[in-house]
Amino acid sequence: MDAFMQQDILINWSPQETRAAVVEHGVVQELHIERTLQRGRVGNIYLGKVVRVLPGMQSAFVDIGLERAAFLHVADVWQRGGEPDGVEGVRATASLAATGPKPIEKLVFEGQTLMVQVIKDPLGSKGARLSTQISIAGRMMVYLPQDDSIGVSQKIPLPQRDVLRERVQQLQAQLPPEPGLNRPGGYIVRTNAEDASDAELEQDMRYLRKACARIRELSLRQPAPSLLHQDLSLLQRVLRDMVDETTQSIRIDSQEQYQLLRDFGEEFMPAAAEKLQHYKGERPIFDLFSIDEEIVRALGRRVDLKSGGYVVIDQTEALTTIDVNTGGFVGARNFDETIFKTNLEAAQAIARQARLRNLGGIIIVDFIDMVRPEHQQGVLAELRRQLQRDRIKTMVGDFSQLGLVELTRKRTRESLARMLSEPCPTCKGTGMVKTPRSVAYDILREVLREARQFHPQEFRVIASPQVIELFLDEESQHLAGLSEFIGKPISLQAEAGLAQDQYDIVLM
Repeated sequence: MDAFMQQDILINWSPQETRAAVVEHGVVQELHIERTLQRGRVGNIYLGKVVRVLPGMQSAFVDIGLERAAFLHVADVWQRGGEPDGVEGVRATASLAATGPKPIEKLVFEGQTLMVQVIKDPLGSKGARLSTQISIAGRMMVYLPQDDSIGVSQKIPLPQRDVLRERVQQLQAQLPPEPGLNRPGGYIVRTNAEDASDAELEQDMRYLRKACARIRELSLRQPAPSLLHQDLSLLQRVLRDMVDETTQSIRIDSQEQYQLLRDFGEEFMPAAAEKLQHYKGERPIFDLFSIDEEIVRALGRRVDLKSGGYVVIDQTEALTTIDVNTGGFVGARNFDETIFKTNLEAAQAIARQARLRNLGGIIIVDFIDMVRPEHQQGVLAELRRQLQRDRIKTMVGDFSQLGLVELTRKRTRESLARMLSEPCPTCKGTGMVKTPRSVAYDILREVLREARQFHPQEFRVIASPQVIELFLDEESQHLAGLSEFIGKPISLQAEAGLAQDQYDIVLM
């Protein structure tokens, strides 16, 4: 994140929902929502049971107690030569491979009990994605109980990286063995540890090892499927993941949650805890930066640019498309400059919208066509620069032969739109419904079809007011002609509760 950026974090808490907004210079950049009954499961560790192995897909489905079976791909099955890992115990041992990777059918079998961790939440109709390589995140490190190596975040400068690795190795050698763990395990040193003291590093290591020992103990006592470890709540993750040197304040509007978060922070993240404030204002905390209004805009397709141009964002199951348009922007001296300036502004908006809406997976951007190569490179450079502030890793390709730019943003949880909304029951998410005239002609065909099979005294058409009005006006001649042709009266009944393309034909 750019050093000159200053951010504030606002937390709105209620018993049913927690909302955290990251605001930079008065503009909302990120929004995180966690609902008590729908908490994300990434990071959770379960004792699961393999219910099906699919050699053709090199994957397996595992029951971890959720609505849908979770998905385990062979690439996410931990394999290591040597003795079984102590973390997973006798009942939940990951399969081993002494020489190279093995196919899925050689690693797991139906009915097998496995310790697994969720690496992707259930998305849409897909179940959660799992890994058998367990990791437990702390404030400064990620503990890898099945590994023996020590890695350091690449965001830490190289000379300091080597020093940190040596310090962690020395601390690891000095720590007494944790009861129940057969090996010391490995670590990934996070960016938060860059200026940490040995005491702080050791405290984090002890906490992570104890947590791991508790998980192992539960795995030996609990039946499958069962939850062994739950990842931190959104409130706790704010302190662990979102606070950095640019964070000025963390304001929360609940006195009770402020105190709980303060206690948690003082124990594990004292520097972040110092920035905590209890918001006591009369106005709702999200009103300070019109965050609720921003949420409403983030659920819409169109994003207006200050110059008069606009961006249209469409999310589908497979990918997200973003179309850039000049709109009414005519501020530059010539057309090429107009297009270039609109695309530059759009690049900034796209990076922000990707964070705000939590767009994941493949994103295709159709910038306005630019003739000059230096303009294309300028827009790409601006897009990449803006995306550097994103906590989620995003890969950006070059302009394709068709003038499109492909982005791939890591998907770890539902997008804002999928969390807060659902497909329209009328159009089923297509964004289109039949016109009243199309529905009227469907009805005429259906009446004719029914008249050939049944012989009631009368046909009654129940439809939306728009369709009934059409039958009474422009389509009255066709309705009368059909009635005369089948020799039966056709009555009409408007039903305000029906959608435009819904109707019923009743035989009287």
